Formats: sequence, C-alpha cells, structure tokens
Amino acid sequence: MPKVVLAYSGGLDTSIIIPWLKENYGYEVIALAVDLGQKEELESLNEKAINTGASKIYIEDARQEFVEEYIFPTLKAGAVYEGKYLLGTSMARPLIAKKMVEIAKKEGAEAVAHGATGKGNDQVRFELGIKALAPEMKIVAPWREWDIRSREDAIDYANARGIPVPVTKSRPYSMDRNIWHLSHEGADLEDPWNEPLDDVLLLTTPPTKAPDKPTYVEIEFTQGIPVKLDGAALDSVALIEKLNEIAGQNGVGIVDMVENRLVGMKSRGVYETPAGTVLFNAHHEMELLTLDRATLHFKEIVAARYAELVYDGVWFSPLREALDAFVDSTQKTVTGTVRMRLYKGNCTPAGTKSPYSLYNQELSTFSRDEIYNQQDAEGFINLFGLPLKVRALMEKNSGLR
Repeated sequence: MPKVVLAYSGGLDTSIIIPWLKENYGYEVIALAVDLGQKEELESLNEKAINTGASKIYIEDARQEFVEEYIFPTLKAGAVYEGKYLLGTSMARPLIAKKMVEIAKKEGAEAVAHGATGKGNDQVRFELGIKALAPEMKIVAPWREWDIRSREDAIDYANARGIPVPVTKSRPYSMDRNIWHLSHEGADLEDPWNEPLDDVLLLTTPPTKAPDKPTYVEIEFTQGIPVKLDGAALDSVALIEKLNEIAGQNGVGIVDMVENRLVGMKSRGVYETPAGTVLFNAHHEMELLTLDRATLHFKEIVAARYAELVYDGVWFSPLREALDAFVDSTQKTVTGTVRMRLYKGNCTPAGTKSPYSLYNQELSTFSRDEIYNQQDAEGFINLFGLPLKVRALMEKNSGLR
C-alpha cells in the first residue's frame, strides 16, 4: 500500500482528510503534527489520529527551530506584511513543509498532503517549500479535489463518519496557533463591518478589561536577538512564552486587518501576537538608537520585500538568504536594552540604552554646547537646496511662474 504523509493538526480539515485519502487514493496515511507551540491543541492527538484511520503519527517538537531559524530572522529583518501582520502562519508553513519532506523520505512515502484550502495562501506556502526541498514528491491537496465546499459541509462529513472535531456550526472559526500567534478567520469575521467579539480572543485580554496600571518589561538584545527578559536570561522558547503571558494580560498584540492574499483576493483576519508585538516594537527602538540613517532607511525597504517573500511562501529561496546576509550585517551593533510600557492594548517605548548608541547628547542638546557650530548649517542648506533654487530661477526667467 503506498504511503502519504499528512500535515496533521487534529482540526476539522485534517481530521476528515485521513479517511478521505484512504477512501479516494487507497493510501496508508501517516500523520505528522509539528509542535510549534500549539500547547493543548496537541493533547490526545496521537489517539485521535489513529482512531480516525492513520497508521501512525509523528509529533515533532520544532519549537526551538521555529523560533531561532524562522521567527528571529524575520524579527531582525523587521518584516511586517502590509504594516500590520507579523507573519505568524506564514513563517510556520515552510518549517512544516520541511518536516513533511523529512518524514516522507524516512517512511518511503510517495506523496505528502495538506489541509490548506484552494482559496488561501497556505497551499502556496506548503507546496513551494516541498518543491524547493523535494521536487520529485507528489502533493495531494484535497480541498482542490473533493466536493466539500464549506466548513458546514466538512462538519457534516465528519459527523457521518463519527469523527469528533473541535468546531461547531455555531462557532466555525478557522484558527491557526503557534508560539508566535493565534489567527482567527471565517464566520462573522468575514464581514469587515463586524467588530470582533471579545470571546474571539483566546490569548489576549480585551484591552478594556486589562489592568488599570501599566506593566513595564525590559528586553535585552544581542545583535538583534532577544536574550533577556526583565534581566533574566531565558532560552528562546521560554522568553517568548513568558512575554506572551505578560503582554497578553495587558491586551497587547491584537490586530484586525483586511489583507491582500497572494491568490488575488482580500481576506479579513484577527491576529493575536502578544510577545511578537512587544519584540518588534522593542527591536525597532533599538535600531533607531544604533543604526545610521542611511542603513536604517534602506533596511526599511528590505523589510517590506522580506515580508512579501515570507508571506508568499518563498522562504527557501536565494533572495531570502541574500537578504538575511544583509540583515545580519546590520545587526552587529543592535545590542542593548529596551524598556516597554504595556497598558490596555498599547505598547510604547519607555527607555533605550546601548553600548553602541549613536545618540550623542552633546550634539543633540538644546542647551549650550561646544561641539556643533550652528553657522555651518547655512552652507549645508545652500548646497542641499541648490537644485530647488536653480529650478525656481529657471521658472521665473522663462515666465512659468
């Protein structure tokens, strides 16, 4: 019997894909769950996969790899898609694709399968990763083949086969969770006019219900990577988990946006990214202190392109690796401590210090100083404004003004 490795979450889609693959392809289904920080979602996954028809299941702990080889490079790049989305799902898919290929080769499987829909970005992210790492591998995408057309249809399919699923027709949100974020799509959120209900949030306290006093956190960076939280050295996974808890309690990290999907349509999603929001803001503050103007401004251009690459699923590409090389070169002095103030959904800087600070108080002071000669500014302005002056004289002499 030929084998297929299925990226398995235990959710609605992948639960029904196991019997569907057996019924329609005659495959022996090997489930693969990649632990990226889903926590309780991984409970009873082994039993559930086997009871649903899988021959075996792998549960691979990839949390550290996810944080250090996917999240931190994206953080250092400052990559944010369309100014709001911190790429929680986008970063995870290439890593899952990598693990799928590894298990497929180990098991001698002829194919891999995923539960991404034909309308979404994830199908692209999974399959580009697989093509980059195992171009010979067959890919099965049930959502592009079967007759199921909605979440409600999928629930009916599951019920007909006695498959329990963690989704009901009264709350049919599509969710994706990892250590970096939790996303919510579908149901009432499909109308951008509908304000998200408080009970949508699972990681974050609604800002109106957050504590009435601000919480301060200090994050220490070494070459762009967060290494300490409030003075305590923590491993990468523990740091994000702890910061998720603190920031989430203060209502920080909620993003409600309509984004442009790669496949050509707009979609509306609500994202919870507590630790990520704090880390991105803190990292940016550190760069403002330690990077020169030209490098900082060019890096902002790189950040936008990097975000598009990650969003589009082109992680395993020469361009992304080349951009990483540039980013890493900029991070050599991004070292120091940032203090952030968290209060009812807001995340604002409250202090920054670095041994590589380019801020010179003697130059910047409004008090008397002996370094900066203000008369030098006149010559600078004359030269900097010379093209404007020449054009204005031309327009005056030629009668254009």
